Amino acid sequence: MRILDLFCGAGGASMGYHRAFPDADIVGVDNVPQPDYPFTFIQGDATDPPFDLTAGHFDFIHASPPCQSYSNMSNRWGSDAEELIGRSRFLIQCAGVPGVIENVTGAKASMENYIMLTGYQFGLATWRPRLFELIGFWALAPATVRGVSEAGVYGKPDGRRLWGSGRSGLRAWSSIEQGQRLLDIDWTDDPHQLKEAIPPAYTEYIGNQLTGLL
Repeated sequence: MRILDLFCGAGGASMGYHRAFPDADIVGVDNVPQPDYPFTFIQGDATDPPFDLTAGHFDFIHASPPCQSYSNMSNRWGSDAEELIGRSRFLIQCAGVPGVIENVTGAKASMENYIMLTGYQFGLATWRPRLFELIGFWALAPATVRGVSEAGVYGKPDGRRLWGSGRSGLRAWSSIEQGQRLLDIDWTDDPHQLKEAIPPAYTEYIGNQLTGLL
């Protein structure tokens, strides 16, 4: 089995699929170097990947288009997130394989057939909600679970109170080590990649829903 991870970053999503499918060949594409990416990495434009996606080279495609225009952060790709979501959907549909598009909750108006996953559903001490649009298959989200967020892994790792979060008392992560532990990511200590990463538990869950389909 071959899995393609577009806009792969440091590989949080890829690691989850690896845990679900240990024998899968996983390829990540991103437009900036990703020295900590744990699988095969190709630097290139994820909106125009260097593959003929209609040729059957991949069995599953994941895409995490940059979410900055939905989360009021700087857009390192210099493009509108809604267009990137649409482009990702087009690429997956052209490939004719199951796929997933991941983004923040602010992108819900641009997404279809999605489920929401949070850290609480997987025993993580951070909320970190993310939407996953499912293409070519369906799955139910785990039951909603109440939890206590130790910290939010975004912004600077300075432990400041996150007044804008809407949850009283929530603070930002205070160290790289704390962020790694909260996300269950230990192969990168790059703060930029950690604050953008998907906890592997999310995509491991999705991968497990694909058993029998791939």
